[in-house]
Amino acid sequence: MTPEERQLVLSLGTVPGGGPEVGPEDVLHHFGATDDKALSLSLLCDAADRKDAADADVALVACYRFGFTANHLAPLIELATADWHHRHEDVVTALGELRSPAAVDALYHATQWVPEYLDYDENRGLATKAVRALAATPGAEAERALVRLTEADDETVREAAVKHLARRRSS
Repeated sequence: MTPEERQLVLSLGTVPGGGPEVGPEDVLHHFGATDDKALSLSLLCDAADRKDAADADVALVACYRFGFTANHLAPLIELATADWHHRHEDVVTALGELRSPAAVDALYHATQWVPEYLDYDENRGLATKAVRALAATPGAEAERALVRLTEADDETVREAAVKHLARRRSS
């Protein structure tokens, strides 16, 4: 993406005290697209293929604005374990929204791995978001992952797993 295209997509974000600076139709028109979810998927795949952190940031803004589909799953799983960007928490949250059993391994990985740029985070935000996403994911594999996490060495991860496993089982 060009810097101008990045700014256009970022303008989809809400401006304090007002609505979006530009409308989704403006972004679609600029990119010659008619399907907002397909555009966001295209931007995400392109950024992932090129390992471009700045474009991944912008693509995720588009994805959150336009919504995720099952087609977003593969690039999000790839991004969950990639070390070249800084949006892992957003990626894990998106995987949680998709609630796909195919994401269990990537989500479990996010409970075990602390990217260098998050090394300061004693609250383990990435891990706790991944535990929450696992709890929302249907299927026995997600439940097994949560059970394994109830025995994690990290207290924050262990407590989150115990809490979310209990919630999952009570609903």
